[in-house]
Amino acid sequence: MLPVLIFPQFDPVMVHFGRFGVRWYAMAYITALLLGWRIARRLVALGPRVATDLQVDDFLFWATAGVVLGGRLGYILFYQPMAYLTHPWAMLEVWHGGMSFHGGALGVIAALLLFTWRNGLSFLAFSDRITAVVPLGLMLGRIANFINGELWGREAPASLPWAMIFPEAGPVPRHPSELYEALTEGALLLAALLFAVTRPGIRARPGLVSGLFLLGYAIARSVCELFREPDAFIGFLPFGVTMGQVLCLPMALAGLGLIVNALRRPAVTHDLVPAAPATA
Repeated sequence: MLPVLIFPQFDPVMVHFGRFGVRWYAMAYITALLLGWRIARRLVALGPRVATDLQVDDFLFWATAGVVLGGRLGYILFYQPMAYLTHPWAMLEVWHGGMSFHGGALGVIAALLLFTWRNGLSFLAFSDRITAVVPLGLMLGRIANFINGELWGREAPASLPWAMIFPEAGPVPRHPSELYEALTEGALLLAALLFAVTRPGIRARPGLVSGLFLLGYAIARSVCELFREPDAFIGFLPFGVTMGQVLCLPMALAGLGLIVNALRRPAVTHDLVPAAPATA
């Protein structure tokens, strides 16, 4: 029998500045937003062009607000609504954790709707370029979860070569489910979407990449939930499903709807950037 791995006690603070510090989780968000912004700038330039570089720069603020506000509100509403209703000030204590990807996704969708409406852009075409880089944030975020020693997996056979004991979860070996999610929801989905968005035939069908993202994430997350320990304050829902799997169902349906709609509509062959107003 192989020896079971012991989770290394990482410091959740990456850099200390006296009484203050930068946490790995915060750095994951910052890095993902900055790298995603640079990649998105390149993607919008691919034909048919859907936005200007300046508009991508402007959207960085909107995306940040959507991720943070949506992620926090989603966690409050989906996972612990009563706890926060009885202690409303705790809603602001983001340094104690509590972010939901599904809430963050809704926040970014709301940001995309408002931003594209205000700028006269194609919502679906612009969303395709943005969602193609979202798995980058998922990958870095799950790695940060692993460093923090949180969201660990269910009990695993001790014979599993990578079974790991998380001291805060007791003495039993567990699946390092954070790394499973970093690989599937993150790295693999990112590679698939970047490959898709660089194909001219796929870019010509607005909504197709967004649909692939929603469906791909829903499948990857639902599978990973089979190895992830459900939140203690929720546990398993009826029929042994988890809250994460329940929230993935509407994502999968929406993804399928976008894919079907994109394939049924005529391909776009011209740029979708509104013409700049004439100057005197």
